[in-house]
Amino acid sequence: MSEEPEAKTKVIILTSSYRIKGRIHLQQGARVTDFMIDSKNFVAVTNVEIWDLTGRQIMTSPFVNVSRDHIEIITPDGV
Repeated sequence: MSEEPEAKTKVIILTSSYRIKGRIHLQQGARVTDFMIDSKNFVAVTNVEIWDLTGRQIMTSPFVNVSRDHIEIITPDGV
């Protein structure tokens, strides 16, 4: 039995301190809600831009783990 292919989905994650733009890897057909329900303590995000709440970009990285406990909002980035 083969595994479902993954799709890289652009998201925006808001924490109390940062706006994080990047991609999460979802199973084909899964929703961001499904991803969050199944995620453990950290969410893996790739192709990351991190901005402070004043709008200043403070970091880029090919990969970061974001603590699930600090995520206040996560939404697909359709822009």
